[in-house]
Amino acid sequence: MADERNVGFTESGEWIDPLEGVTLPGKNIIVLVSGGGTNLQALIDAQERGELGGGCIKCVISSRPDAYALVRAKKYGIPTRVIQRKAFPDAESYNNAMLEAFYQEYADLIVQAGFMTILDASICRAYPNKIINVHPALIPSFCGKGYYGLHVHEAALEKGVKISGATVHFVNEICDGGPIILQKAVEVLADDTPEVLQKRIMEQAEWKILPEAVRLFCQEKIKVKNGRVIISE
Repeated sequence: MADERNVGFTESGEWIDPLEGVTLPGKNIIVLVSGGGTNLQALIDAQERGELGGGCIKCVISSRPDAYALVRAKKYGIPTRVIQRKAFPDAESYNNAMLEAFYQEYADLIVQAGFMTILDASICRAYPNKIINVHPALIPSFCGKGYYGLHVHEAALEKGVKISGATVHFVNEICDGGPIILQKAVEVLADDTPEVLQKRIMEQAEWKILPEAVRLFCQEKIKVKNGRVIISE
């Protein structure tokens, strides 16, 4: 029996899948944010157009109370939560709070859309191949520890690559190491700055392949076999 004081866990601390044996119409999508929420807006726009494969953004969870992404969510009547890492004494209690939130929202899919807080391995184990992230480069290039935000584009320009892009992948215990779902290449121009390249990759790649990956997931067209994603259209 689940411990009522800690929803989603047994008395021995074992995680319980909240959706086991439960049939729900469509897929409940939880979006994790930390900043402006441009990728969240891309998902909201796709939802407004009916392009999320029957999925619905059930809740937006922010790591910061001042994230503009929360304003975007509220504009469309999407419920929000703020769960800050610094509000908890240690990583375990923080991750347990995140798991409880996912449980309470009946999460089918968790989308990291500019989420700057690292989730513990326990969350990856609780939601295997149910957490996706968009990374602003073509993995395995310019990814892993330290590669986030403008740092990714600075590294790409320093290396002199002619092509960069974005990757949507499942999240596992290895930073940017989960199975790749979709990628899209974007040309790097000679006079690019990190800011200009960042904007082009968002507009031409991230905002297109993130909603598409969500659609594929919600329509159950994604399978993972031997660490590789197989898409059936």
